[in-house]
Amino acid sequence: MPIYEYRCDSCGFQKEHLQKLSDAPLTTCPDCGKESYAKLLSAAGFQLKGSGWYATDFKGGSKPASPPPCQTGEGSCSSCVAS
Repeated sequence: MPIYEYRCDSCGFQKEHLQKLSDAPLTTCPDCGKESYAKLLSAAGFQLKGSGWYATDFKGGSKPASPPPCQTGEGSCSSCVAS
């Protein structure tokens, strides 16, 4: 269940509430009782950075094929005929 942050426009009371997605938004302030309790828009609590699982496991595209060892000068391979 997501956590929503609310603030009262009348008294300034602010609190987080654990609610289901299907629950109706709260409107009554638990501190002063007025109908000015509104849901706040806040940033997510995490960020995806760096070259983590998304970049390595799920990102589209394929890796470029590396040349066989005989073409890079690092050795020879049985499938190529050295010239």
